[in-house]
Amino acid sequence: MVMEKVINKGLEGVVITASSLTSIDGQVGKLMYRGYLIGELAEHGTYEEVVWLLLNGELPTASQLDAFRAELADQRTVPDGIVQMLRMLPQGADSMAALRTAVSMLAVYDAEAEDLSAEANRRKAVALTAKMATIVAAFERVRTGHEPVAPRKDLSHAANFLYMLTGQEPDATSAHIFDICLILHADHEMNASTFSARTTASTLSDVYSAITSAVGTLKGSLHGGANARVMEMLQQVGGPENAETWIKDALANKKRVMGFGHRVYKTEDPRATVLRKLSKELGERLGTPQWYQISRTVEQEVLAQKNLYPNVDFYSASTYFMMGIKTDLYTPIFALSRIAGWTANLLEQYADNRLIRPDSDYVGPRERSYVPMGQRA
Repeated sequence: MVMEKVINKGLEGVVITASSLTSIDGQVGKLMYRGYLIGELAEHGTYEEVVWLLLNGELPTASQLDAFRAELADQRTVPDGIVQMLRMLPQGADSMAALRTAVSMLAVYDAEAEDLSAEANRRKAVALTAKMATIVAAFERVRTGHEPVAPRKDLSHAANFLYMLTGQEPDATSAHIFDICLILHADHEMNASTFSARTTASTLSDVYSAITSAVGTLKGSLHGGANARVMEMLQQVGGPENAETWIKDALANKKRVMGFGHRVYKTEDPRATVLRKLSKELGERLGTPQWYQISRTVEQEVLAQKNLYPNVDFYSASTYFMMGIKTDLYTPIFALSRIAGWTANLLEQYADNRLIRPDSDYVGPRERSYVPMGQRA
C-alpha cells in the first residue's frame, strides 16, 4: 500500500530551519531584524549598521561601526576582469543576468573561494556587500557609453552607490532616502532567494555559488522583478484620475496588479508604510508629486476592490523612479541590499548544516514492463 504524502505547494507553512536573523508577524504586519523593528531601524539606523547587525547579532558600537565602514570601503573595487566582462555584454543585456554572471566570476578572483571556514565566509560576506554595488553601477555606466566611476572611501555605502551610478555626489537627502531603501530590503526571513542560497550552501558549495543561485531566483517577476513591473503599471495608468477605470479593467481581464498582496503579510507590509512616506516626501521635494498620487490612488482602488495591501515593491517603484533610477535596475538594487541578509543566512547555514533535500509525491504511472520498439503503438 502506497501512503499518500501531504503536499505543501510552494512549501507554504513548511518550517525548514531555526534562524536568529529575521522575524515576521504577518497578522499584524511586524518585521524585525534580530529583534529590532524595521521602522525603528529605518528611522534611526544606517545600512552599514544593519549589515553589521545581521552578520554579528548586535548593533555596533561607534568604534566597531567606524572600523566596519572602513572594511566595506576597502572592498569596493572589483577586479578589472569583471569590468571587461561587462564591456563585452551585448547591447540590451538583462541587468540581472549581468549581475548573476559577475557574482559568479568573482569566485575565480578569490583565493579563499573554497574556504568554508567562518572567518573566510565572513570576509566574503563583507566583500560581496561592497562589490555588488560597484558591479551594478559599473554595468549601468558601461552600457550607456560611460566609463565606470571609481568608488570613494569617504562616502557611505548608499551615497557611494549613487555617486558611482551618476558620477555626481548625491545630496544628503537623496543619499538618506536611498540608505533607508537599502535597510528595508536587507533581509526578509525565508524568502525564495534566501531559500535557494541556503539550499546551494547546504551541499557545501561555496558562497559565490550560493549567491549566484540567490540572484537568479530574485530575478523572477514573482520575487524581485515585481518592482520594475509596478513602475510600468503606474506609467500605463498615467494619472490619478485614470486609476479606478484602469484597475477595474485589469481585474475584469484577470490581469495581475503588481505590488499587492504577500505570502506572509495579511495586512500592510511594514516596509510599504515607510516607503509610502518616502515617495510622498520625494515627490513634493522634486516637484513630481504625480507618481505618489497615482500610486496612492491605485492603492486605494485595489484595497477597495480586492482587499489587498501594498507590499515593499509598490512604493519602492515610484521612489526609485523619482530618484532617476532606470526601472531595469530596480531588481539589481534589491540584490545589492539583500546581499546582507543572504550572506548572514549563509553563515547560519554553514554553522549548523544539513543537506536540504525535500521529498516529492510521485503521481506518474506505477511499475510497468519495458515494451520492445516493434511492439509500441
